[in-house]
Amino acid sequence: MQTAPIPATTPSDADARRAVAPVICYPNETLPTPDMALCARARAAAEKTAEVLVPPRQAATFHVPAGGFFRITSVGGPQVGDLNLWNAHDLAERFYSGKTRALHGTHVTTGQRLWSSFPMLRPMATITADTLGWYGKDAYGGSVHDVIGTRCDPYTGNLLAGSQYHQCCHSNLTRAVADEIGLPLASAEPLVHDVLNVFMCTGFTRDTGQYFMKASPVRPGDYLEFFAEIDLLGALSACPGGDCSAEHSSDSAACYPLLVEVFTTPPDALAGWQSPAPNGYDRSHGR
Repeated sequence: MQTAPIPATTPSDADARRAVAPVICYPNETLPTPDMALCARARAAAEKTAEVLVPPRQAATFHVPAGGFFRITSVGGPQVGDLNLWNAHDLAERFYSGKTRALHGTHVTTGQRLWSSFPMLRPMATITADTLGWYGKDAYGGSVHDVIGTRCDPYTGNLLAGSQYHQCCHSNLTRAVADEIGLPLASAEPLVHDVLNVFMCTGFTRDTGQYFMKASPVRPGDYLEFFAEIDLLGALSACPGGDCSAEHSSDSAACYPLLVEVFTTPPDALAGWQSPAPNGYDRSHGR
């Protein structure tokens, strides 16, 4: 026999409970910091070795050697992109957006890092340049380059609207990585993971706490640049929402390509640097 739910009542000390000050979950004062001076010297010596133009509503893959750089640039018009990263030699190690968010916050910029999944939990890439760094946080609580959104996908579209849309970022990334590593779609799909939303302007509404998007401030020529801490395989989708000012998973939004450029650093410019070691936890889990 089911019982009726107990109605919520407001306790007499509700205001006192709400007034408790918050505590930062992961104080990051001891977090290893990147050597930005070394990154600057390496970048000055690096030479462009590859580029990929990601078509609108499609995705493409690229490789970056450890110690090199990659730059994502807006070309043609305002456009956001969904970025996945993997260890080029072990696809089980991939970008961990949730831990990156916990360590750095909801949005990332110059000097902050993209961290990899367990058990490695190490820096994969460091942001070394961000032409939208001036944006900060707007009056709505919005900011750019978020690690809170998951990626537009066909499953949520089907759930909410009964659609069968195939140009969403999840499907774009699935096709791109399947082609890159020669796997069928069903085998490649589990490799696709939560993204860095490059150039996307997002936040949470103050009243309901819902994830929102608004027109990206990105303009042609704006870019986000990274230092590769390990050998990387990357995949970038040019989101079908364009600048995400109205909707995503859409054939009606104006969409533009995104340019990925790869720069390789000569070894002498990396003197004294080495890729971060895997996380030092002994993995005994108390046994």
